[in-house]
Amino acid sequence: MTNPTPDGGDGRERVQPEVLEPVADAGGGPPAPAVEGEQVTRPTKMIRIASMVRTMLEEVRRAPLDDAGRRRLREIHELSVRELEEVLSPDLRQELSDVVLPFSDEAPSESELRLAQAQLVGWLEGLFHGIQATLFTQQAMAQQQLEQMPHRGAPPGIAGPEPGPSGYL
Repeated sequence: MTNPTPDGGDGRERVQPEVLEPVADAGGGPPAPAVEGEQVTRPTKMIRIASMVRTMLEEVRRAPLDDAGRRRLREIHELSVRELEEVLSPDLRQELSDVVLPFSDEAPSESELRLAQAQLVGWLEGLFHGIQATLFTQQAMAQQQLEQMPHRGAPPGIAGPEPGPSGYL
């Protein structure tokens, strides 16, 4: 996950990893529509947790759990949510806490666990789709900026194309 940051004086944007923010449009106008403040500071950690949560959901669907297994899965689920909160911006953290509700029992039923896991997986997939959409928008805007550059002319100090051979010796 990358986002452009102000240039270093040479007119080119610098790329700063792991934070998603809006990008100014090609005409130098305001940033493209994006949700301000939504950031993931450690995307690789988020992806690892999401993969683990998805795998746990598949396991819960395949085999029945005893009381100890349900307690353990609850602990893992709660730990996963806490770990995710560490890598999310305050806006996303609030959204996650609004979506993921605490369990009411020490050993929730299998259906409660399945629903909680599916809910968390669904939220994470939505987050991934949002990140992909932001990256696509940024890439399209950067492409548009590149396409407009030849129309603006060469920057000062850069010569045009070399003249081709002439018919004279």
